[in-house]
Amino acid sequence: MTSPSAATPSTAPGTGHAPAPAPAGAPRGRGSLGPVGLVLAGGVSVQFGGALAVTLMPRAGALGVVALRLLVAAIVLMVLCRPKLRGHARADWGTVIVFGVAMAAMNGLFYQSLARIPLGPAVTLEVLGPLTLSVLASRRAINLVWAGLALAGVFLLGGGGFSGLDPLGVAFALGAGAMWAAYIVFSARTGRRFPQADGLALAMGVAAVLFLPLGIAESGTKLLDPTVLGLGAAVAVLSSVLPYTLELLALRRLPASTFAILMSLEPALAAAAGFLILDQALSAAEAAAIALVIAASMGAVRTQVGRRKARGTPGTAPDAAGRGTDDGGPG
Repeated sequence: MTSPSAATPSTAPGTGHAPAPAPAGAPRGRGSLGPVGLVLAGGVSVQFGGALAVTLMPRAGALGVVALRLLVAAIVLMVLCRPKLRGHARADWGTVIVFGVAMAAMNGLFYQSLARIPLGPAVTLEVLGPLTLSVLASRRAINLVWAGLALAGVFLLGGGGFSGLDPLGVAFALGAGAMWAAYIVFSARTGRRFPQADGLALAMGVAAVLFLPLGIAESGTKLLDPTVLGLGAAVAVLSSVLPYTLELLALRRLPASTFAILMSLEPALAAAAGFLILDQALSAAEAAAIALVIAASMGAVRTQVGRRKARGTPGTAPDAAGRGTDDGGPG
């Protein structure tokens, strides 16, 4: 992996568009430090935003919180990015719409899960989606080892099993994980088709439009309460604006097989957020699980860096599976 200044300005396979340039001020760390740092910063932000959202649910309900989160995030991104609505092909719009649908479904399912099971187990189950993607996308056997190690940590963090949890909450978390994998795929494709974070802003708008009726139906005028609005705005910034932007930028420079394994850090970050905000203490098993997922993430990154050094060539913008695909085709 290379810094943006060293990246090869080639055309993304099958799209007819050059990879979108990183915005001014984007991290320009050497090697893999830039994109990995973006992913980790996004993970910290989203988990602390999730913990804050749990405290808001008694006031506004799960669907209401999601609606506020997506609406505020869409407004902020549209104002900051001011994306152009003209000059895009039909395939571009199709990609951004599917990205928005996946984003809305991922958020809705996850917050329905949080309404039924604790934050740690919910994130632990959700991360199975990206882990599965990392296994399917990988071309090297060693990545299967890192994925297996991370998966062991995920289950250890869940206490070795989930039989005591609400079955519907578990189903919602697993569904959110599937949508998370779809988010990774279409986030990468959207990043190639739209400059800067324009595609993200448009997709967030799609997600907000889809979810707002559900939030109004559940929460009604509660969404207009000043306290709810303020906390909802904070959740939006922490859980949507910052992490989605950082991850979109990271996926332009980081293969999704490595990105997906890095997502296994989410349960550890959720446990830390739960401890600091929700007063949830860590057990010895949870601490061991954190060590496993961190080891898996470090191993995945070192493997990818070693491959780049061995090849001696700068990386180009990868697709969601870390390889080129034909336009609209499966990874």
